[in-house]
This record gives sequence, C-alpha cells and structure tokens, in this order.
Amino acid sequence: MINFDGTKVRFLSQPHTIYLMQSVKRLLSRSFFPVFALFFLLSDATPALARHIIGGEITYVCLGATPNQPGSNRYRFTMKIYRDCRPSAGGAPFDNNPPISIYRGTMDNSTFVTKFYLQAPLIKKLNPDTPRCVSNIPTDICVEEGTYTFTRDLPIITQSYVLVYQRCCRNNTINNLIDPGDIGATFAVELTPEAQQLCNNSPVFNNFPPIIICNNFPLEFDHSATDPEGDQLVYSFCSPWAGGGNITMGGGISSCFGAVPDPPCPPPFDNVPFITPTYTPGAPLGGNPVVTINSTTGFISGTPVKQGQFVVGVCVQEFRNGVLLSTLKREFQFNVAGCEPQVAANIERDSITGPQQFYLKSCGINDYKFLNLSQQKSNVTNFIWEFDLKNGTIFTDTQNWDVTVPFPDTGTYAGRLLLNPGDICSDTAFITIDIHPDIHADFEYVYDTCVAGPVQFTDLSFGEGVLDKWRWNFGVVNGLSNTRNPAFQYNQPGDHPVRLTVTDRNGCQDDTTKVISWFPAPPVIIVRPDSYLGCAPADIFFNNLSSPIDSTYDIKWNFGDGTTEEGVISPSHLYTETGSYTVDVEITSPIGCKIAASFPNLIRVEPKPTADFTCDPDTMLSTFNNTVRFIDQSIGAVKWNWQLGKVGNISQRNPIYTFPDTGQVRVRLLVTHPEGCQDSLVKFLDIVPFNSWTMPNAFTPNGDGTNEAFFGKGYLVGASNFNMSIWNRWGEKVFETQDPEEGWNGRQMNTGGMSPAGVYVYIVTFTGPRGQKQEYKGYATLIR
Repeated sequence: MINFDGTKVRFLSQPHTIYLMQSVKRLLSRSFFPVFALFFLLSDATPALARHIIGGEITYVCLGATPNQPGSNRYRFTMKIYRDCRPSAGGAPFDNNPPISIYRGTMDNSTFVTKFYLQAPLIKKLNPDTPRCVSNIPTDICVEEGTYTFTRDLPIITQSYVLVYQRCCRNNTINNLIDPGDIGATFAVELTPEAQQLCNNSPVFNNFPPIIICNNFPLEFDHSATDPEGDQLVYSFCSPWAGGGNITMGGGISSCFGAVPDPPCPPPFDNVPFITPTYTPGAPLGGNPVVTINSTTGFISGTPVKQGQFVVGVCVQEFRNGVLLSTLKREFQFNVAGCEPQVAANIERDSITGPQQFYLKSCGINDYKFLNLSQQKSNVTNFIWEFDLKNGTIFTDTQNWDVTVPFPDTGTYAGRLLLNPGDICSDTAFITIDIHPDIHADFEYVYDTCVAGPVQFTDLSFGEGVLDKWRWNFGVVNGLSNTRNPAFQYNQPGDHPVRLTVTDRNGCQDDTTKVISWFPAPPVIIVRPDSYLGCAPADIFFNNLSSPIDSTYDIKWNFGDGTTEEGVISPSHLYTETGSYTVDVEITSPIGCKIAASFPNLIRVEPKPTADFTCDPDTMLSTFNNTVRFIDQSIGAVKWNWQLGKVGNISQRNPIYTFPDTGQVRVRLLVTHPEGCQDSLVKFLDIVPFNSWTMPNAFTPNGDGTNEAFFGKGYLVGASNFNMSIWNRWGEKVFETQDPEEGWNGRQMNTGGMSPAGVYVYIVTFTGPRGQKQEYKGYATLIR
C-alpha cells in the first residue's frame, strides 16, 4: 500500500490495528493534533526498531509556594526510566532531551497546556541482586537506570495536571504481552486538585525489584513505598500503559505511534495487551500459587512457573482522610531464570503450608521417621534436626540424614531441619507434625449360605480418634457404600474380597479386607428352551436362567428320553424319537446347597413330514414342449411351497407351469407339517433347446421371380457357426455362405458365370445351443 507522500505503509497485527484505530479516533477530536498528521502515523521506512524500554515511574515533591507567584506551587519531578543495556539486545540509549507534555483536565479528558524538553539523564547501572546459593543464573542481564530531574511552577487549579512521557519500544522477548516489540510505554503522573491544594508529596518506592528471580522458587519481595506525610497507601498490580509505536522514520516518528512521540500524547492511555487468560494485569506472572501483591503491605509473593521476561505494573494509591490524592505507577520487568538450587532444605511431607513450611501427620506411630529430600546433598556440609518434644525437652540430631524422632505422646509438635547453619548457603525447613492415636478397621458379616439373600455387614472398627467415615468396597463393579453397617446383595456367586476403610476426625485411616464365600443355591430354577415343539430329529437348546450359578456349580440334567448330562449350565440335546418329554434339573452349589425342579412334558417332538412329487411330463421337455404339471406326493403336509427356477414361489398343491427359458431348472418343494415341521425335496428338469433345418431339392433361377435361389428354412435359436456350401459333380465349390438367410442364385459364388443345369451337392452345418454339431447333406437340382 502506498501513502499519499509515497512512503510504504506496513500492515500491523490485529491487536495493534485495533489499538491504532481506537487511538486515532480519539486523537482526531483533539484541537492540538493536526489532522494531516494521520498521514504519517503508519510511515515505516526502516525495518529495525530500538527496543530497550523495560520500565519506569514519575514521582514528585512539592517545594512550596512559587516565589512571587501567589496561587502557584513549585514541584520537583523525578522520572526514572529503566532500559535493557545488553549489547545483544541492540537497544537505543536513553533520550538526552526527552519531550514532556503537560495536560489539564482528567485522565479521561484533557487539553494541551505546554511542552518542554529535559536535560540528559543521570545514568546508573543496576547490578542484579543474584539469588544466593543457586546455579544456572543468566550472566548477560544488564539494566540501567536513567534519572531525569526537573522543576516546574504550576498554578493551583480545580482540575488535574497530567505530565506525560512516551517512548518506544519494549523487548521482543517479553512473554506475557502480545507483540511486545511493537508496543511503546507511557509514563505519566497526575497532580489532582486535592494534591495541589495540600502541596502534597507523592509516595516513593523503597526498593527496586530483583532483576532476576528463579523459576519454581517462592518469590518474596517487599515492594512497599514511603509517603512523606504518612498517608494511607493501597497497593495493587495494574496494567502498564502503551505509548508510542514502531514508526522510526519521517514525520511519523514523532506521532502518537512513532518511536518518540513529540509532543507526548494525551490521556486516556491504552493498556498493554496481555496474553489472556494466562496473564492479566492483576496476575502478570501467573504462578502456582499465583504471584500477588498484598494491598496493605506491598509485599509480593507467589511462585513463578515459567521462565522468561514479564512486564509488571504496580500502582500505589495515596489516601488522606479517605480522599485519593495521587496514584503512583511503576512499570518494571521480571527476568525469571531456570535456577538450580545449590542448597535447598526439603523433606517428604503430606503438604506444604507456606514457604519452607512442611506439614506431616502420623496415625498411631509415635516413633516417626523423617526422610530428608534436601538438595544438593554434596553441598551440605552439616545439618541439624531439632524438635521440641515439650516439657522442656529438645530433640537434636546431627548425624543421621534421615532421622527417627520418639514423640512422647499424641499432639502437635514443631521442628526444623537446618542445612549449613551460619553459612552463606544455608536453608531451613520448618516442620509441623501431628501425632494422632491409632485406629483399627474391622468388621463381621452374616448371611444364609444356601439362600440367595443379602449379606449384612457390621462395623467393628475402633480407635481413640472419633470415627466418622466408612468406605466399603464389596469386590464387584459398582459395589460401594459409605454406610457404617450396610447390607449388600450380590448378583454373582464367588469369593468376593470385601474391603473396609475407616477414617477418624483427624484424617487417620486404616483398612482391612476379608473374603466372602457367597455360593447360595438359586431360589428357583428357570429353564427356557429355544423351542418347546420340534420335529424329529429335534435339536433343543435349554437356556438356564437360574441365578446365582456359575461353572463351579454341579448341574445335572435328565432330558426324559433316557439320557442325562452333567456339568453344563445351558446344554443342547437332540431328540430322535417322537413324543412328549419331561425335563428334570438339579443344581448343587460348591458348599452343598441344593435345589431341584421337574418340568413335565416340557418338550414335544412331532414326526417330520416327507416331501415328494412327480412331474408330467418329466422327460422330453424342449422349447416346444415346456409346460409341466407338478403332482404332490408328500406325506403329512398341509402347506406347499414351490420354487421353480428363478421365478417366485407358488403355494398351490399341484401347480401347472410353463417355463419361459430352456436349460436345466431347479425345482424345490418345501412342505410344512400341521405343527410347523418342514421337509423339502429338490429335482432338476431339463428343458432342451430345439433346432431344425430343411432344404428343397431343386430351384429354377430363370428370372421369372419364382424359386430363383436355393436356400433352406428352420429354427436356429441358440445355434452358431452356420455354414452352407454347394459343390458340382467335379468336386468344385461353387457357393458358400455363413448366413442362413442367403441362398445360391446359380452363379459361381453368386457373382460369376451361370452354372449349367444339373445336380449339385449341398452341405449345411451349424453348432446347437449345447455345443452339439449338426450336419445336413443332399442334392440340389438346378433347372433352366
């Protein structure tokens, strides 16, 4: 895209496009901002940006009334800007004469007052406060502080003054912002009407945050401020402001989206775009626990869980008698490194209640063994275990890495593990342990061994602690209960392991497991055959639906025809003779519980019908003799079903049918007994295809239109390879054709000279539909 002045316009990412359009809309409404400047906002003639800003803040001191100017105060402002000074970062230096704008109004709506330029800053390098006793600390971290100090006389008014400085850009490597390298920063301070009236001084931060902090290490930093008048201070994490942009050449460099806005642009200011929901202005580092700031003390705590660089904003609101006088905002950058501890006190515990605060619980064991998990063991030159056993007794041990402490009674005890005490690389684990009385899980159960009823369980657990939770697992799917004395109905027999877990009010637990041998006899025997009526031979499947049973049960079957079977839950049996049969079943459980049942005349076996039929005719069937009458000869049938080749079914007893095609035809008769038994018979009929051919004995090719050619007639459906040849008496072929419709006209091959009158020999051959060779020979008399 080409701008009006011929410069190229770079397309911005979506977050910056939205930020750009919202801000341009506001700026076009300001009388101080020329409309023609819009054409330069997107100018970008160089690809590189001076990315260096990592934070800053502006504070002020009221020096009193301005001499010889009643109604005015003189203020000394201090602006501190922090930059990344690593050579590899390629950052720009501090601005020697940065522009400052003053606006009058509010942080939402203000008008331009004046602009002025500052003198070069006082530059100081901030040495990183390297975390002690850790390794893997970055060595190329470099931060400089540029301090600008200036004095201004300001009349006391009923509106706020807002002093603004803006500069681009931030490090590309920031982890909690979207496209951080294209976003600048705004540093501003508001002089409220209340602060002007009181000649108020702003708070001043006591300490600069640590430049390097350790990933997965608890962060604890006092970020409090001091107020000269002792006003109430309220701390919070807040969003840094965006300001300036990535335009570095042409008139656009001094626009609101240029690298050095001149004049710095008015409020309201856009917040920087955090990568939500992982990071927000109130939780700029995330963490576990989340890194937060105490609103009363300004104490920052939490544990970062991701390495990288993170922009953080801290706001301090100053109140006097409930009236907000000022808001001090500091922006800075945390560098979270992947530190490795050289010495870290740690023990096996149940939970962590705070930094280096370890909690354990012992149930019924007074001689408790503590496991030392401290790191790095090679860096630990000496250690001390200390526990207050009460009554003036202190337990100490300096010899055993893992120590067993004999606690005299139940109760809560405090202790600690000191590593390298007195050394610069030392650490301490603070320990709290609760010694609780023991509990014992136990139960009993009762059930009728032969009746398939529920099992009643009774809790017999005991202990000095008050039991308040019971957890039963009855050893089957979905077999759970939280009732103290439950009853449970099993669906399947077997040895079921039942586990009871009990818990007291101290959280102590114990469990016990007992095996329940549950093998009752079924209360009733239920048998469902797949058919109660069959035709001999009848194969019957007996589905045994009795419950509870499994393969360990002894099951005996008597099928009523003199045969028996054992050991099969659901058998199949073949009845070969007709009649009615009583079935007896006896079931015995593995512990001897028995039940039996008899099912009188459960199965009835009927004689099977016999399918038979004849055909009229049954031979000599052909193309011209293809109508057949079928005569049923079946025995014991009341229903008939004929399947005649590929045609549908016919249910007549003695049908007559004309077959449409020649060939071998499958005929199936399915007959049904009055009780539903069936039999079938299949026969094959052959409908022979018919061919015939006849020839005349003379012809007269004299041109009178009658009997001019010699040819035959016949029925050749399905025939192939037709050939007719004519021969004279000297054995010469005078005519030949493969077309049965073509005749001999008396000329040589039908095109040459006329053959003389006389007797000729003809031969006709063809192949029948089933491959049989057909030949016809005779004499043809040519008459003139």
